[in-house]
Amino acid sequence: MRETRLIMGMPITLEIIGDIDGSARDAAFQYFNEVDARFSPYKPDSELSSMNRGELSLSALSPEMREVLGLAELTKHETKGYFDIRRLDGSVDPSGLVKGWAIRNAARRIEALGFVNYCVEAGGDLQCRGHGQHGGSWRIGIRNPFDQSQIVKVLAPGDCGVATSGAYVRGSHIYDPVARTSASQDIASMTVVARDVYEADRFATAAFAMGLEGIGFVESIPGLEGYAIDCKGLATMSSGMSRMAAT
Repeated sequence: MRETRLIMGMPITLEIIGDIDGSARDAAFQYFNEVDARFSPYKPDSELSSMNRGELSLSALSPEMREVLGLAELTKHETKGYFDIRRLDGSVDPSGLVKGWAIRNAARRIEALGFVNYCVEAGGDLQCRGHGQHGGSWRIGIRNPFDQSQIVKVLAPGDCGVATSGAYVRGSHIYDPVARTSASQDIASMTVVARDVYEADRFATAAFAMGLEGIGFVESIPGLEGYAIDCKGLATMSSGMSRMAAT
């Protein structure tokens, strides 16, 4: 059964094959609610908001918050500064990592309950494993950033995570932390496929911020594949992306 709920300010859709009574879906949705309560930059009572107001010391932070901050620092190093959760106003916003991290953790909870065929999708980023309702592998569509009703490419990547960064849904929310300006306007969207959605999400954010250089960055990292669409509608793929095309 497929079910969608609005959490973390976006639609989250779960499809778990064999989850007849919905217990796995309920557990996963509850986890997303917990993540939202802790990491939302918009809720004044979230742990993140309290931290940004200076009300919490590092020692008072939850293990989950300390984990995310550590992962963000690692990603900043791995991307040569193109992923940075420190905003221009000095506040911290780990949203570019938290979504993929949360999807991956929700998927792990589903697997812990014994389900091995599922798709967890949140705001266009997803983790899938096994097969869908009709027995075939999951098929993932990449949307046209200029017309979201159109799918420009369909993938069948197997057990993996897929994430897309762009300004066409939420506006210009990604910036270039190296130049300290809005991200390049040369790229409309950057889709990354990785072994799990946490990896895909964080590197898609950084690659988008890099502009036209982003697809080369994706190509340079083992285990990543990318599909970039520039502002003129021209698509550029990493060398292994064609093997993931659905037939």
